[in-house]
Amino acid sequence: MPWTERQQALLQGLGLRLWSPPPEMAVAPVPSEPAALVQAPAVAPESAPAPAPARAPTPAMPAAPVRTAPPAPSTPLATAPAQPLVASPSQEGGVAAMDWPALREAVAGCQACALCESRKNTVFGVGHTSAEWMIVGEAPGEQEDKQGEPFVGAAGQLLDAMLQAIGLTRSEADAAHQVFIANTLKCRPPRNRNPQPEELAQCAPFLQRQIALVRPKVLLAMGRFAIQQLLGRDEPIGRLRGQVHDYHGTPVIVTYHPAYLLRQPTEKAKAWEDLCLAVSVYRQRQG
Repeated sequence: MPWTERQQALLQGLGLRLWSPPPEMAVAPVPSEPAALVQAPAVAPESAPAPAPARAPTPAMPAAPVRTAPPAPSTPLATAPAQPLVASPSQEGGVAAMDWPALREAVAGCQACALCESRKNTVFGVGHTSAEWMIVGEAPGEQEDKQGEPFVGAAGQLLDAMLQAIGLTRSEADAAHQVFIANTLKCRPPRNRNPQPEELAQCAPFLQRQIALVRPKVLLAMGRFAIQQLLGRDEPIGRLRGQVHDYHGTPVIVTYHPAYLLRQPTEKAKAWEDLCLAVSVYRQRQG
């Protein structure tokens, strides 16, 4: 479209030079609306040109419906079958017969995978060895590696607050009120990367034996890898929570890892629902 005299004067007053594309760079004029929104004209006979039809008005797009999450179930759902932990054939037989001192020593001296080369400390677990509650986390982080204890730092403080809210503690207490806490891996992966399948397989017998020795009434699986180890399931946590799962006769409640809750504080309400479900299941087991 040619420049008007007023536009030319305005551009020259701003110190801008007029530019017109050469003929080979000329482009077709841009339509006022996308072609997909304009009704195509009907094809007229070649003998007489058809008049341009009136453009149909573009309908307003309806607002997208707002999706709301369904309410959490007030009672446990159907029990999902559990799959056994994947154990390393080279360790399974010996570890399954160990008592607490032997098991702790085996974990401290384990060199079954490359994680032993970068760890500072193994993270065996803490709590009452006959606790009625057991918590299974994922892999140790930097602070856990330094201190040799699971769930420390900000995530550990949040876990302690969650436990206190339902009358539990990791400190000295009786078996009904003190939990036992363990991780799927006993060594920290470098730079906190995700555990690899072969690493989980090597550590599986240790966690398996810890559960067998503790014999808890309720298992809390916190995080994706804890759920995979205990249940052999890879669905999102949101699809598995709110249900009572089973690990060799012990009920398992799945929930989010405290480190995730620190990043997504809006999910804390769901974690509280999971704890309330675990308390309900525990009371049923007591009766």
